[in-house]
Amino acid sequence: MSTAAEGAGENRSATPEDLPASRTEPDGSAVVRLLSYNVRSLRDDTEALARVIRACAPDVVCVQEAPRFFRWRKHAARLARAADLVYVTGGATATGPMILSSLRAHVERSEDVLLPHTPGLHRRGLATAVLRFGPSARLAVISCHLSLVEKERYAQAGMVLDRLAAMDVPAGVVAGDLNDEPDGRAFSRLAGELRDGWAVRPWGEENTSPSREPRKRIDAVLATGAVEVLGCGVPAGLPGVTGADLRAATDHLPVLAALRVPPAAG
Repeated sequence: MSTAAEGAGENRSATPEDLPASRTEPDGSAVVRLLSYNVRSLRDDTEALARVIRACAPDVVCVQEAPRFFRWRKHAARLARAADLVYVTGGATATGPMILSSLRAHVERSEDVLLPHTPGLHRRGLATAVLRFGPSARLAVISCHLSLVEKERYAQAGMVLDRLAAMDVPAGVVAGDLNDEPDGRAFSRLAGELRDGWAVRPWGEENTSPSREPRKRIDAVLATGAVEVLGCGVPAGLPGVTGADLRAATDHLPVLAALRVPPAAG
């Protein structure tokens, strides 16, 4: 871990229960719980997966490796129902990334974006949405799953930043499976422009892959400067989240973040 991350770790929440709950403040700002989760095309224990998601009580879930083949919409809808959420966008139309939300979120707009395809490699895409919480707290959200190939992954990180800027919402978040560790070029490119949630306000546990013996942090939540990160990390030990469910649900561990989104100016 870098020196900066070590210093941030001194402020880690003492207990899993310390992560703030969702709420809208009197000034119009909103505390939003966002979960990023690679679900491995629902090939594992979907009941365990749904239990983990529900226990995290998210307002937004950025999914990677959502179902994208035969009857993918049916499988996506089933996951949303099991997790007490609704489908927003993505899945096969974004080649895997998907966004789900609670009924608290008002969807202002959404778009699935296909990234340039390198022949012989898996096609990548982005699920994007602008969500509003309360009267005016707006959050731009991108769910992404970057390439396994370093050169392509670095280029895709730049495309993610360009897309977030084009969404033209000061409060924005990128969440996903980066297939890169914090000292990698793609992760560093994102963290150079955005705030890495774990580095800013570490909470819970750090490493996300593989779920049975996590050794690497390749999944992350990164936010623009307009977003206050209140806590971010793997929700191990959160009430209702068991080690058995985390291991059974999929091959990645989720990242849960509590974010304070400001009200619209004016």
